[in-house]
Amino acid sequence: MTLIKSISGIRGTVGGRVGEGLNPLDIVRFTSAYATLMRRNAGADENPCRHTIVVGRDARISGEMVRSVVCGTLIGMGLDVVDIGLASTPTTELAVVMEGAIGGMILTASHNPRQWNALKLLDANGEFLSAAQGEEVLRLAEAGDFDYAGVDEMGHYRQDNTYNRKHIDRILALPLVDVEAIRRAHFRVALDTVNSVGGVVLPQLLRELGVESVTTLNGNPTGDFSHNPEPLERNLGDIMALMRGGGYDLAFVVDPDVDRLAMICEDGRMFGEEYTLVAVADYVLRHTPGATVSNLSSTRALRDVTKGYGQSYYAAAVGEVNVVNRMKQVGAVIGGEGNGGVIYPACHYGRDALVGIALFLSHMAHEGKTMTALRAGYPAYFMAKERIDLVPGTDVDAILARIKDLYHNEEVTDIDGVKIDFPDRWVHLRKSNTEPIIRIYSEAPTAGAADELARRIMDTVRSLI
Repeated sequence: MTLIKSISGIRGTVGGRVGEGLNPLDIVRFTSAYATLMRRNAGADENPCRHTIVVGRDARISGEMVRSVVCGTLIGMGLDVVDIGLASTPTTELAVVMEGAIGGMILTASHNPRQWNALKLLDANGEFLSAAQGEEVLRLAEAGDFDYAGVDEMGHYRQDNTYNRKHIDRILALPLVDVEAIRRAHFRVALDTVNSVGGVVLPQLLRELGVESVTTLNGNPTGDFSHNPEPLERNLGDIMALMRGGGYDLAFVVDPDVDRLAMICEDGRMFGEEYTLVAVADYVLRHTPGATVSNLSSTRALRDVTKGYGQSYYAAAVGEVNVVNRMKQVGAVIGGEGNGGVIYPACHYGRDALVGIALFLSHMAHEGKTMTALRAGYPAYFMAKERIDLVPGTDVDAILARIKDLYHNEEVTDIDGVKIDFPDRWVHLRKSNTEPIIRIYSEAPTAGAADELARRIMDTVRSLI
């Protein structure tokens, strides 16, 4: 059994002994700590008025158990609960703001396998907690520093299953979502929604966008994932084979909580998860000049496309909250992460596969090109992702400082580990927050060059250990 406690929430495999897995007692403890922080932030301990937490979940088999424990705990903490049922992460984020809630909890382990679940924690803006807030949740949970409500102060429970509809309406109202152009294009689309909430909302979204035909694989939201739910090429054999058989213009693939978007071309090849954001940004920048942001481990292609429009690109530390903060600082019109996470502030500050789909289809309809032709128009980069396992106690910071010193003649960024930018390639080293490892990402004009750069840096790191 595994239980991982971090500033971004709590996640683990379901079951096991207390403190060793995600079980009801640990769910109560961390939900109580989160509720305590949200009450204090909202002044609920001094203000007798009701305060609300929104709860949404993906379709995991353990979801109903986790939902029941979470909602009961929040009510016992004196908070009202709006349970929006099976809903994506971005839908839950929007619901927090629409409800005027003081926070929200998303019950999903994202791309982790079926035996996992997690508590993702949102603030009153429908955004993930800051690092300081996350640390406070962990402190409160460890100390047991919370008080439960008396019988007359307990919260109330309400179900509201309208938020998938509201999310779709928000997307359809975006000026850059061109439903008429999509309808005229007569797109034939395939989906793989991995038996989670994407199967609930994406077919409806595509119909309302004017897509001519939709075929869905793994669309029944049972939570019994038919393959590893991370939307990577090695896990997508079935839908890639479907696309190779012909008859479709493109395919969309999402993870269980629908905040990551991967796409497959008409010939069955991957469009490239790194290029989801690049293509959407191309469309947005064409109509809305402004800055872009991605994290340090994302493809350089976004920078190239942004500069092609005469705009400014900025890098952020890895992590959605860091990307969002940087986007706000520079007033970015589009941003996200290279794992297929599109953040479009005109809708909301959160990774949103639904927004990505709507904007990409509008882009494709306007361009009048096939997926393969569209992909060929972007700068070609290849990425390698490696790791070095370390002996516990290794001074990773000292190693990274030495790497920085060795490459001081290059363009070096140290806001999150060390990233070294060479003229036509880069490498990024960062330590894991949960494991004794160094992650090494590299990108270059060819796959061989990316692998060679990663190996060279790995050899340097090993010589320093």
